[in-house]
Amino acid sequence: MSSLFEKISESASFLKAIVPDISGTAVVLGTGLGSFADKLEGKVEIPYNTIPHFPVSTVQSHHGHLVFGYKSGKPVIVLSGRFHYYEGYSAEVVAYPVRVLKALGIERIILTNAAGGINPHFKEGETVIVTDHINMMPDHPLRGSNDERLGPRFPDMMNAYDKEWIEVFKNIASTLNISMPSGVYLGLQGPSLETPAEYRMAHILGADLVGMSTIPEVIVAKHSGMKVCVFSIVSNVCFPPSALTETTIESVISVVEHSAKKLLAILDYYFESYTD
Repeated sequence: MSSLFEKISESASFLKAIVPDISGTAVVLGTGLGSFADKLEGKVEIPYNTIPHFPVSTVQSHHGHLVFGYKSGKPVIVLSGRFHYYEGYSAEVVAYPVRVLKALGIERIILTNAAGGINPHFKEGETVIVTDHINMMPDHPLRGSNDERLGPRFPDMMNAYDKEWIEVFKNIASTLNISMPSGVYLGLQGPSLETPAEYRMAHILGADLVGMSTIPEVIVAKHSGMKVCVFSIVSNVCFPPSALTETTIESVISVVEHSAKKLLAILDYYFESYTD
């Protein structure tokens, strides 16, 4: 049986044979945010199901392609669609694509997601930059034996979210006159949405956002020594209880797609104005 390191190497070798000039920044697109990849120049799209050892996305609105291209002349590699624990994958498998990105030479990763708003000041459709997380998922991507070639046994998560990069994006949002508060993301396993009592628990614990993704990827990115930035779009207001309404995946996708233009404007400005 191949080791995790060997599987990662096989996946990376496959991708390098198709796109040998992979470098720059990676972007992971969450629910309703696939349009970012559509605007890349010189695109090469590789379905996940053709990449050795890659999982396959089974969630509506997650396209399931790795896309390489250029944004304002800068190379970008995009995971158009991600994987979730609730799909039946282990946390290690959920974060496997991040391992492959690192093996390809990617050192910076931007992750996006749709999340419920626990902070009562957050508005539906608002873009929030994540500064920290609370991990309440039942599995951990580093559980099991550790391969020192991939990272240390006990990675420190104090600075998982790069403070300098956060300031860069805050300045961009200010320049564009876009409201972009910061917040703490709490991760639960899903796929059921939270009960009112669970939303209240998240608020008591100090969370500003709640979702079902991202944290395994952030942990593995930090374990790998990557620079991380995370954006959440508030898909529905979850606190206080008087603000709660029943939510469907269709409404989440609708809100995110309608609101994504602000986050996309921030990312466009970043790639146009900043060099790696």
